[in-house]
Amino acid sequence: MQWNFQFIRTSEGGFTIDLTGTNAVPKGFTAVAAGLFDGVHLGHRAVIEKAASIARENTDISAAVFTFDTATVTSKGDGLGCILNREDKLSILGKLGAEYVYSPDFTEFREYSAERFVKEVLCERLKAKYVVCGTDFRFGKGASGDTKALEMLGSEFGISVITVPPVSEENGRKISSTHIRELISDGHIVEANRLLGYDYFFRLPVISGNHIGRTIDFPTINQRLESERTLPKFGVYASRAEIDGKVYSGVTNIGVKPTVSDSCDVLAETYIIGFDGDLYGENVKLSLIDFIRPEVKFSGIDELKAQIKKDVIMVVKE
Repeated sequence: MQWNFQFIRTSEGGFTIDLTGTNAVPKGFTAVAAGLFDGVHLGHRAVIEKAASIARENTDISAAVFTFDTATVTSKGDGLGCILNREDKLSILGKLGAEYVYSPDFTEFREYSAERFVKEVLCERLKAKYVVCGTDFRFGKGASGDTKALEMLGSEFGISVITVPPVSEENGRKISSTHIRELISDGHIVEANRLLGYDYFFRLPVISGNHIGRTIDFPTINQRLESERTLPKFGVYASRAEIDGKVYSGVTNIGVKPTVSDSCDVLAETYIIGFDGDLYGENVKLSLIDFIRPEVKFSGIDELKAQIKKDVIMVVKE
């Protein structure tokens, strides 16, 4: 057996073992949380935390997560996309207690029958003794398998299946990734953050910009958003940047910089309040806290500078 797995660090200094792309298997039996888990929102957390609690209560069981790489499942044909990139998704899963994560490309298993998926993936690959899933979990070719099929196949392969009921909002609406994507795309970031259970964020390298910010006394960092990501509504946000373990308030413009650029690249350009340093090439975690105003094309640099001053004052007051 070739143990060439990867360690994924979490924000709290722990790690989870990424089995994807390897032939490694867990060292012992597991409780597997199974689902797509795009966004790892409050509903997903109930499933993952149940698997983690089973592992805590059984010393011979480890917590594991099976989840497809979201980018290979979610289509951007509707203008939406992934809430989290793969690395950040795995980091959050580890933070929630997943000791192992298996996150393959969806196309690798799309032709598997329901029985083959349970036997080869859950039983042999992940050594599952427990599988925890939501009520809408589907598996196998054409999503032919549901929770009842999973329970039937589980009994055949010695796997106990636990179904976790959906988590709902106060109005009774089920929390879903689809709704959260819509909220992010519409600029309702406060509501999206509440349903996610954390502030929507991205952790991306700082790239070189046109340096106009420095000429108007507001030096900024630029981060290019991935094409497969759920894009926030273009506009200006109150934000937070995490740099070397310290959190700074910021003002972030999401969009195409209409006043100073003709590029179609979607950028996050952030003025970090109280920070003075060179971050080029570094990965910076940036969280969006609140939507301030839509993106506007100003008549010139002076008008842009005046508006940025107003945006900073608004963020500081909050």
